[in-house]
Amino acid sequence: MTFKRIIIASSLALSIAAAAFAEEPKNASVTSAVATAATATTTTSPATISGAETKFETPAAVTTPAPAKKRELKANKAITLTMFALIIGITMSVVVWAARQTKSAADFYAAGGGITGTQNGWAIAGDYMSAASFLGISGLISLYGYDGFMYSVGWLVAYITVLLIVAEPCRNAGKYTLGDILSFRTDPKPVRAVAAISTVAVSTFYLTAQMVGAGKLMALLIGVPYKTAIVGVGILMVGYVVFGGMTATTWVQIIKAGLLMSGATLLSVLVLAKAGFNPIAFFDSIVNSLEIQDHVSKLALKDGVTLNGIEAGQRFLEPGLFLKKPLDQISLGMALVLGTAGMPHILMRFFTVPTAQAARKSVIIAMFIIGGFYVLTTLLGFGAAVNLTPQGIMQVDKGGNMATLILAQQLGADIAPIFGDLFLAFLCSVAFATILAVVSGLVLAASAAIAHDIYVNVIKDGHADQHEQVKAARITSLVVGIVGIVIGLMAEKANVAHLVALAFAVAASGNLPVVVLSLFWRKFNTGGVIGGIVVGTIASIGLVMVSPNMTYPKVVAEGAEKIIVAMETKQAALPAGAQLDENDAKALAKAKVDVLGKDGTSMMGLTKPLFKLKNPGIISIPLGFIAAILGTLMFPNRRAEEMFDEIYVRQNTGIGMAKAIDH
Repeated sequence: MTFKRIIIASSLALSIAAAAFAEEPKNASVTSAVATAATATTTTSPATISGAETKFETPAAVTTPAPAKKRELKANKAITLTMFALIIGITMSVVVWAARQTKSAADFYAAGGGITGTQNGWAIAGDYMSAASFLGISGLISLYGYDGFMYSVGWLVAYITVLLIVAEPCRNAGKYTLGDILSFRTDPKPVRAVAAISTVAVSTFYLTAQMVGAGKLMALLIGVPYKTAIVGVGILMVGYVVFGGMTATTWVQIIKAGLLMSGATLLSVLVLAKAGFNPIAFFDSIVNSLEIQDHVSKLALKDGVTLNGIEAGQRFLEPGLFLKKPLDQISLGMALVLGTAGMPHILMRFFTVPTAQAARKSVIIAMFIIGGFYVLTTLLGFGAAVNLTPQGIMQVDKGGNMATLILAQQLGADIAPIFGDLFLAFLCSVAFATILAVVSGLVLAASAAIAHDIYVNVIKDGHADQHEQVKAARITSLVVGIVGIVIGLMAEKANVAHLVALAFAVAASGNLPVVVLSLFWRKFNTGGVIGGIVVGTIASIGLVMVSPNMTYPKVVAEGAEKIIVAMETKQAALPAGAQLDENDAKALAKAKVDVLGKDGTSMMGLTKPLFKLKNPGIISIPLGFIAAILGTLMFPNRRAEEMFDEIYVRQNTGIGMAKAIDH
């Protein structure tokens, strides 16, 4: 019966792919105005931040290079969809295999504990390295140089927290979910309920951003309609989880990580080959690039600083072009470093390995893979800057998110035109696989929280046989997947970029404090768990809702007025009969529309942000810890204290942890 379900899901997925293949794209080229919309994938996306910057360019004090031909990014639809179909075919065959292995709840939620440390390390990396990182970080580096590299450091450092604090204890103390860890020495029903709510909230925030990003990326690159892309991604996501469970999800993440590292490595080799494999000459070419010098001089002028020539080129390799608010960066860094250790879909990965040693090994391997990945994205970002120029990149996408894809197409075409199309198609497919892997992990985490924590342990009071547990898990996964598709369709026009920051903030403020205190504080109890999760979650969500992440029409209108003045001044300075160029004309037209909303308010009824930072971590994380501590002290529980020795021994030795299941 399971195999028949697989065939049905495969048929639906292939029919959607066929429909997309048959439909002619309305516009295969990615223009600047449309490409910016694709940056809804993540808050770390450069366009999210650069979108608020001034849209016009101030004349630089240096000689401006001659304007180049307008650059476009066009994916060969036939080659790209064929590549997509190949990856879908491989991953669906994995699902068919995994479905035959999935017989118990342990199989569904934790792959029977039979994943090796090496495999789990690759799967963690695949779960963590998002399309936003691959495209967004390299794009940020291509426009802002050194600061883009610094922006990626938080993701790597985060795994030091995971390794030192939560990996081994969580693997030994838990079973499938966050609720398992927290309910060991507390009142299980209320604790599992709040843990499930937090898990679903974090997963939904992250899932929505990924789904919207997937739809817009596919629409931009190959002309597949947004709704078709969302439904296609959703069906594949549901198929991976419902039929294959954690085993299928794990292997999809491993395949995706391998593809991503292969593509990044190959492109990095081509970048180095262009520089004669000489890193000194490579960075010299960046410093001496007239286009980069011109770009940096304009960025510096916005801060009232004049830079010329080599000085401007050197500035591209120094900090300060993008990261200009240290407090905001500290807050973001806190959310990333601490939030990763509280992300439910990351915590679930440690229940898939047979021993605590394998859990530690998996984190170390993941750190090496992720670290290597960010080194490669750094090389790709600088390579895009010197080979494509920042101006050429911004013609396609103001935020730079298409830089890696443009670079792949150009460097491949330098070998032969067909290689350009093949390389671009491959990287588009990798981005697609990346999104599939991430959303599958999120759906599995959310469904586990609902089925295992709420249905089995709260509603059924733990009295459910294996067949019933697996059935509940699959039905819940299907429902969560459908809800994800519906939310993705509804959010097409919404700015969801802040949702990833919100997911990490909730995980860092609500989940991490209670996990750490549950494992390491003897007095910690039910009151502490509920207080920490509730206060941390509400504080992080509330602060984001009144932060600069929201849209404030009055603030937008004030910026639009400045653009109108600047464009009209520029128009007046042109020779008689001359008109503004296309980008300036679009900026002026958009500004005239934006200025009409000067009397509007945000969705919270505010005219300007009450909380000035984009990420609430610096406030909400301490609040989560304080609430957890106060809740514990206000509602002391002797049983929780007496059981601490048992969980302490268990988390350090693994005694009582279920053994791996042979397959």
